[in-house]
Amino acid sequence: MDACFTAFDKNGDEKLDLDEFRLICRALFRNDKGKIYTMEEEKLKEVFEVFDQNGDQFIDKDEFVFCWNHWIKIIVRPISAFLIVDVQNDFISGTLNISNCSAQQNGIEVIEPINRLLESVEFDAVFYSLDWHPSDHVSFIDNIHLREIDPSSPLTAENAQMYDTVIFHGPPPMKQRLWPRHCVQDTWGSELHKDLKIVDNAIKIYKGTNPEVDSYSVFWDNKKMTDTTLSAQLRQKNATDIYICGLAYDVCVGATAVDALAIGYRTILLDDCSRGVDLLDIEKTKNSVIKNNGVIVNSNQVKAMVEGRDRRPELGYKLAIELKANRP
Repeated sequence: MDACFTAFDKNGDEKLDLDEFRLICRALFRNDKGKIYTMEEEKLKEVFEVFDQNGDQFIDKDEFVFCWNHWIKIIVRPISAFLIVDVQNDFISGTLNISNCSAQQNGIEVIEPINRLLESVEFDAVFYSLDWHPSDHVSFIDNIHLREIDPSSPLTAENAQMYDTVIFHGPPPMKQRLWPRHCVQDTWGSELHKDLKIVDNAIKIYKGTNPEVDSYSVFWDNKKMTDTTLSAQLRQKNATDIYICGLAYDVCVGATAVDALAIGYRTILLDDCSRGVDLLDIEKTKNSVIKNNGVIVNSNQVKAMVEGRDRRPELGYKLAIELKANRP
């Protein structure tokens, strides 16, 4: 730490100004091929201010201790979790085969790149999520008559079609997209696909188990009433970075990535390891992740990122603003 401070304290005044901090960022944010990533100037200033805790326009040695321990060390040596979302039979060749949806993407295509990552990258933790619905689940269109439709619903039980959205009576009223019966607990359709590699010591997370509420995100149900075990497991592992992929891109993968960012994790969405339902919604998912300081990459970039050799400024910025938000 002292050597780093001294190396960038170019004028030897025992404090770092914005220009000297900019040099640290140029050294920090680059990939293993020597490409330097540039952080936008406004964001650079914002990060500088996070560590200039007394507001004197300098980062002194005491302030640099916090910067080193809570920012630089995490950027260089992240703790990475790999979250594989809902790579289950029903979404690939079963009742909710996503290739029959409007985007016409084939869910089986995610398995090869995911397996390659599991074989070649040493993640600190691996999670598999499973949609795990009881037979009377609220999302199944053939269960629509089990619950009262709210008067505000644009569709009635009689005229609602597959993939439509209705509003069930509350309290409070609840929007619900209608899906074919899928991933019913302990059926073939709910099993992870046989070709997906299951690694030792991986953790399975079951979601959508409450018949009255859907659960797209692996963190929470859609009403944010009940969380899964994922948050506790990530905290136990001291995870800093979450790599997310699977099925479906614009539904469960997207909802999970948005929640991971909202909780404060450095979040990386794996584009070539995900397939979705609707092209427009996939684009909305990507835009939402980028807008909230996440990163979207392909699987061939992951190993260097996990090993701290490819360090992205978006993730550095995300970490800094979380440090600011959580400062006592």
